[in-house]
Amino acid sequence: MMTVPGEDGCDSLVDDGGDATQLIHKGKEFEEKYAKDGSLPDPASTTNAEFKCILQLLKDSIPLDKTKYSSMAVSCKGVSEETTTGVHRLREMAAKGELLFPAINVNDCVTKSKFDNVYGCRHSLPDSIMRATDVMIGGKRTLVCGYGDVGKGCAFALRGAGARVLVTEIDPINALQACMEGFQVVTTEDCVHEIDIFTSATGNFKIITLEHMKKMKNNAIVCNIGHFDNEIDMEDLEQFPGMTVENIKPQVDRFVFPDTGNGVIVLASGRLVNLGCATGHPSFVMSCSFTNQVLAQLDLLKNWTETKAYKNDVYLLPKHLDEKVALLHLPSLGAHLTVLSQEQADYIGVKVNGPFKNDTYRY
Repeated sequence: MMTVPGEDGCDSLVDDGGDATQLIHKGKEFEEKYAKDGSLPDPASTTNAEFKCILQLLKDSIPLDKTKYSSMAVSCKGVSEETTTGVHRLREMAAKGELLFPAINVNDCVTKSKFDNVYGCRHSLPDSIMRATDVMIGGKRTLVCGYGDVGKGCAFALRGAGARVLVTEIDPINALQACMEGFQVVTTEDCVHEIDIFTSATGNFKIITLEHMKKMKNNAIVCNIGHFDNEIDMEDLEQFPGMTVENIKPQVDRFVFPDTGNGVIVLASGRLVNLGCATGHPSFVMSCSFTNQVLAQLDLLKNWTETKAYKNDVYLLPKHLDEKVALLHLPSLGAHLTVLSQEQADYIGVKVNGPFKNDTYRY
């Protein structure tokens, strides 16, 4: 895993979820423990399936090469991270002083979060639900859990398909935004018995619980477009005594409760529905995200070889590069930008060619 022939490791990482970064950090941590007392990580110490894989990999590999991940940490000059979850992990490590190299937060670039997260999900959520179930979305009562950028895209899409959309939210600002867009803000407990399609879009865990699923109407559809499969409590659902699972088609399973005979239809085993039941976001919106990644990698290279400005912390891509991503994508949409005169630029205190907004501007 992550072996570079003839090298100690990669010079930089492009990460999507933080798993590669976590592997290096945990690898170095457990190598130091192994050198100290001979102990190895225990995969049974976690119930998280993905982290269990990481611990198993480290348990198998550390005795074979006792400094592999420590050497990787020295070789790696930075990481650019694509996702909300990955950025959350990076910030946690940075706050504890544990981050081993600089990180660029690609996720919160405007041309990522406001395009990939919003418009990508607006396209791929209904696509995946329709491919998986062939149900008519129009007229259905749908619940979107979370009204961040991903949740916004989902809610807009479902409303556009004719669904009646309800939203759950913990943040009063996001909740107010949902209200102003005409969505009813509720709690899951208040409406669980009447919803036809549930979509979790939070980045948190146990959003849709076993107790929720017990109360759902027969053949309610449940899916996740937020992050890992623990947004829906799949572990408790799968281990429920007497539960039977009817596989309707690949990535579509009906879980039948033994006491009521009612079933819930879970898409993609609770994992990301747009990847499991469709083909993810369309290429154009992903081009914006990947252009951010390329520019972030070039920025890390410049930092490594020239500026030395970044410490082991999490940084946003500079605003002028964020604007460059948008500029590169406008021609294919037939867009033509208005150009400021020098006098106009001076009047509002910007350069003629940008950047046009300060870092606190909310798009």
